Amino acid sequence: MLNIVFYEPEIPFNTGAIARTCGLTHTRLHLIKPLGFSVDDKHLKRAGLDYWHLVDINYYDSYDELVEKYPDSNFYLASTKAKKKYSDVKFKDGDFIVFGPETRGLPEDLIFGNYDMAIRIPMLKDYGRSLNLSNSANIILFEALRQLDFLDLE
Repeated sequence: MLNIVFYEPEIPFNTGAIARTCGLTHTRLHLIKPLGFSVDDKHLKRAGLDYWHLVDINYYDSYDELVEKYPDSNFYLASTKAKKKYSDVKFKDGDFIVFGPETRGLPEDLIFGNYDMAIRIPMLKDYGRSLNLSNSANIILFEALRQLDFLDLE
């Protein structure tokens, strides 16, 4: 099973959208607090409502708590500051793909302290924006699933 991590997500729709993807791909979702919304938020539920019961969601008070729980796992950090493309990674079952909050991304000390695990999606430079969080998570997740022959998906 693959793992998607949203570090301090701010927009409920993005979390609801990736929850829906996780439910349909048998991917575990990890949310690191603080969340910028209530998990009862109507936008969150609306985006993933029909799939909410299918999602294995785990909550953590910090990134360190998550890493301590899975000490032997790979944690890939999605960031526009990375040099390595996500398509250059050889994903394994059980890997974690970590995404930062919509307005600021992952903390720089986390990225640069683990730079060999930082990955990016190629896109135009100097545009001043990046891809939507849930879209980015879907792009990288499906590359990982493709590499793993989609695990047990039909």
